[in-house]
Amino acid sequence: MIRHNLPTHVWRKSRYSEDEQAGCVEAQLTDDGLIAIGDSKDRARGAFAFTPSAWASFVGAVRRDAFSSQGAG
Repeated sequence: MIRHNLPTHVWRKSRYSEDEQAGCVEAQLTDDGLIAIGDSKDRARGAFAFTPSAWASFVGAVRRDAFSSQGAG
């Protein structure tokens, strides 16, 4: 699901991102407990919102390298 008009002061970006870096992935916890993921350089497009369990599954798959051609299959 896409969310728009999320509060700008709540966004957090990775500690690996530099302060001046324009294009970062940002995250915030919504009032209803979802995790919103957005693009710092284009907030007007909105943010994808995930349940905590769906986000944890995605992050786990990334850590396992499940999306690479070698990790898939």
